[in-house]
Amino acid sequence: MERLLDGRVALVTGATSGIGRVTAREFARMGAQTLIVARDPGRGQAAAREIREATGAAVEVLVADLSSREEVRRLAREVNDRTGRLDLLVNNAGAIFAERRISADGVEMTLALNHLAYFQLTLELLPLLREAPGARVVNVSSMAHESGSIDFDDLQGERRYGMWKAYAQSKLANVLFTRELARRLSGSQITANALHPGAVASGFGRNHPGFFGKLVAIGAPFLASPERGARTTIHVATSPALRGVSGRYFSSRREKAPSRAARDGDTALRLWQISEAMTQPATRLPTP
Repeated sequence: MERLLDGRVALVTGATSGIGRVTAREFARMGAQTLIVARDPGRGQAAAREIREATGAAVEVLVADLSSREEVRRLAREVNDRTGRLDLLVNNAGAIFAERRISADGVEMTLALNHLAYFQLTLELLPLLREAPGARVVNVSSMAHESGSIDFDDLQGERRYGMWKAYAQSKLANVLFTRELARRLSGSQITANALHPGAVASGFGRNHPGFFGKLVAIGAPFLASPERGARTTIHVATSPALRGVSGRYFSSRREKAPSRAARDGDTALRLWQISEAMTQPATRLPTP
């Protein structure tokens, strides 16, 4: 594989399995200094060992629970201690929860992990992204965003929680965040894009008890491999053809129009303001 990333620094969240792990491996193979984020230290070290054996490259593991605001802040400080720049940030970590769960900060877990972590970590790392010419932020969303809506009256599912509703809302939030981030970064060298990786056979959803977990297991043989699923992430993160391209949504390595809801600027702005108030990131991006 062409060493497109020699001398560059990449950070991948959710890199212990699935497309995150493959993405981190291929970044390392392309020459990047690769940092991976894991919630579980053992799984993080296992992933790093597999990547080192496959590529011969050095990989560093950072441990953090991304559903926690303080853990995200600590993670950003640790990244800053290890490097003076960040060329690639891939926000990939995510989950789906059959029952409503609450984070350590008292936030509904789907919103905390799938959206607010993307938002806060990106802003906390913005100074490092600014130090890298042509830095890219890649937000892994899903075609599930097409059925989502942002319920500002019940954003955390306190009145009525539905697993798919919460997940689709969080994936729509990823696309809206990308849109607004790109708008606020306009004129800088940093780009931000979102993507749908495809229906991938990974660890996603397999920890769920009952019917949903069984459904995921039954469907796994018919899904794309993590290697195939990571192609769009890698393409958006590394393709020379996408230099300077920002605020777009991709699927199967091609640009695609997201849902109408994902193109609503007023919703994107309102979600940004709420997300900022909920996470209080050290770095702020003013409204253009």
